[in-house]
Amino acid sequence: MSVAHIYTVAFAGIEAREVDVQVHMSPGGGATGVFNIVGLADKAVAESRERVRAALNAIGLALPIQRITVNLAPADLPKEGSHYDLPIAIGLLAVMGVVPMSEMAGYIALGELSLDGAIVPVAGVLPAAIKALEVERAFICPALSGPEAAWAGGLEIIAAPNLIALINHLKGVQVLGAPTPKLADDLMNMPDLRDVKGQETAKRALEIAAAGGHNLLMIGPPGAGKSMLAARLPGLLPPLDAREALGIMYQAHPDKLTQPPLASLPAMGGSDDGLRCHRPCEASRPDGAGDRRDARTAQEACPRP
Repeated sequence: MSVAHIYTVAFAGIEAREVDVQVHMSPGGGATGVFNIVGLADKAVAESRERVRAALNAIGLALPIQRITVNLAPADLPKEGSHYDLPIAIGLLAVMGVVPMSEMAGYIALGELSLDGAIVPVAGVLPAAIKALEVERAFICPALSGPEAAWAGGLEIIAAPNLIALINHLKGVQVLGAPTPKLADDLMNMPDLRDVKGQETAKRALEIAAAGGHNLLMIGPPGAGKSMLAARLPGLLPPLDAREALGIMYQAHPDKLTQPPLASLPAMGGSDDGLRCHRPCEASRPDGAGDRRDARTAQEACPRP
């Protein structure tokens, strides 16, 4: 039997690397069938088998009692996260003849599946969409992630709320509207400096740093309020426009997003309803007591555009 191909991405920091999801189905597997995922997949990817099986059952499709093998190539690239659910499910639908197999190689897809067949938003949609634009493939993502993906520009995007809608669209029975770029409006959820009682000198320093685009260094013992104050600095900064938000997203160094002791505050990625748009700041987190470095938190205010 033929092998179905569809593509997704693996992330290294904010860099998206293309992954070929190959789905093969052959006779065998005993009385219950066999479903294997290979290609250096982590626990979350391995658990995709059960989520995909349940999601297909929810829309009235049962996996054939055969030997199913899903290969995530290149096999030496680590695969992490739940966003492999959707491409695996689409590959299975293609090899079962539910959607056109020959067309699926023209897509990059990512999304997590709920047990009822809904497609759940995942992180990393914007880098994946830009990768799809780079390799000239169409892009499939959850409906709630569509506004974020639309910032890639010039890209065919299928933003589906569930598997049924996606299948109908791919078969030409239903047409899903193209998403439009949208910025997440979450200013009301940002920590507010007015909630801080006392700390007048520190609050004044935050205001000066935010207004002038200056660097700011906070030094003090644990519990002095450094992290509390640092968390409220983005709320003092003006919102980014779309170009600034995309620029910051790709100017950030990957290790500042993925490796301790640095922790990115809101605005370094997307959200369920669009691209977050506050100027990012970073604060070091103490790793334990007894080390002089644990008593120091460095907060670098973002430069003005």
